[in-house]
Amino acid sequence: MASKVYSMTPKEIVAELDKYIIGQDEAKKSVAIALRNRYRRSLLSDELKEEITPKNILMMGPTGCGKTEIARRLAKLMDAPFVKVEATKFTEVGYVGRDVDSMVRDLVEASMRVTKQKKLEEKYNIADEIVEEKIVEAIIPGKNKKPASGKNRNPFDFIMNSGGYTSQKQQYIDSQAEKGEPAKEDMDVEMAREQVRQQLRQGLLEEQYIEIEVVDTPKGNQLDMSNEGMSIAIGNIFGNMMPEKTKKKNCKVKDARKILREQEAQKLIDMDVVTDEAIENAEQNGIIFIDEIDKIAGKGNTSGADVSREGVQRDILPIVEGSTVNTKYGPVRTDHMLFIAAGAFHVSKVTDLIPELQGRFPVRVDLKPLTREDYKRILTQPENALIRQYQMLLKVDNVSLTFDESALDVIADYAWQANETAENIGARRLHTLLEMILNDIAFNAGGGDAPEVEVKVDAEYVRNQLSSEIQSKDVKKYIL
Repeated sequence: MASKVYSMTPKEIVAELDKYIIGQDEAKKSVAIALRNRYRRSLLSDELKEEITPKNILMMGPTGCGKTEIARRLAKLMDAPFVKVEATKFTEVGYVGRDVDSMVRDLVEASMRVTKQKKLEEKYNIADEIVEEKIVEAIIPGKNKKPASGKNRNPFDFIMNSGGYTSQKQQYIDSQAEKGEPAKEDMDVEMAREQVRQQLRQGLLEEQYIEIEVVDTPKGNQLDMSNEGMSIAIGNIFGNMMPEKTKKKNCKVKDARKILREQEAQKLIDMDVVTDEAIENAEQNGIIFIDEIDKIAGKGNTSGADVSREGVQRDILPIVEGSTVNTKYGPVRTDHMLFIAAGAFHVSKVTDLIPELQGRFPVRVDLKPLTREDYKRILTQPENALIRQYQMLLKVDNVSLTFDESALDVIADYAWQANETAENIGARRLHTLLEMILNDIAFNAGGGDAPEVEVKVDAEYVRNQLSSEIQSKDVKKYIL
């Protein structure tokens, strides 16, 4: 499932992560090694492979410094199932310890989506051929043959077909079909269909409306008893005993092609194979990211929430150590899943976690707070960086947006100062600043006949747009 990245060395993996994440070299180095070790393990004997467990990673650093993004990009790079959970959700009122298994079930669901999509893509070529014929049939329907004998005739044919008698023309067509000789009408239909096929392949009929038959899938027919480790599909229990329901849908050819493609590819795949591969993919390549783990760190020697927090740790422990969790697709082992935990650890320390849990995260990484230079690089360097996102958004309304180098310096400086003097929310601060800076430009842009305009943002413009924010912060210093 992850063959595209398995051949990459740790240095190459870091280089790939550098396209999206600025700085944090030590963290990227650690996850790259963890990823490469999975490849190394896959080449060992089955006996030794079973003994080697993933080296789970614990990331420590302030909010917005890149912890979640590193884990997410790693999973995307591997094409591996990935799920993010907040450790604090297990400390809610009424918590009894059974919900921790839900992170594994969520991972299996993610793996099912990844695996199923891969199988569907493998069947698209075959499905496209079937879809083309269905669209042709929808545009030029075939001749409806009537049964020769009256005993199999629909009772309503008598009313709908002039007393139930077959016309001389229809009798001739039927007799020619029985002799194996195509009637002129059949040849005309086939010639018309061939013309339609050519037009479809040339993309000339994409906007034409047709009526297609699609599977009528009821919504919300599944009762998921996830807390008990099982799921009951009420609708499927009875639905499998009944013929598949269909409905008519009127849509454009281009939309019909997408709908029918998925529908036909679905019929071609074996869901038992998908389930088996999805479970194996989750067990061997799955990544579970546990965020805010510092919020459940506590010694447990006080009353109230501390007891709950330690209880959550002890419930997470067997999952991280390796256990079997029941899902609606079958039992799933967690022994070889990669767990990445993250937290700011401003108030608590890593040593406040229970010793058993500490030992299950042998790789410790300290992420550094972002610097002024980091903020400036985040604005422009990553693929689809923030500046590029806003440029493309405004380009839709014929606005050509550019940023002066001095403007980038000012934005980075404001972001750094705000995080130093107020709450440190890391790179997320840049989103807030850019929205304030570009608010007037985005508001005035647009319109059906909007002319093309060029807007260059310089340092002075940035200061003017942020002046109200700066003044409000200065006033707050004197308010007790």
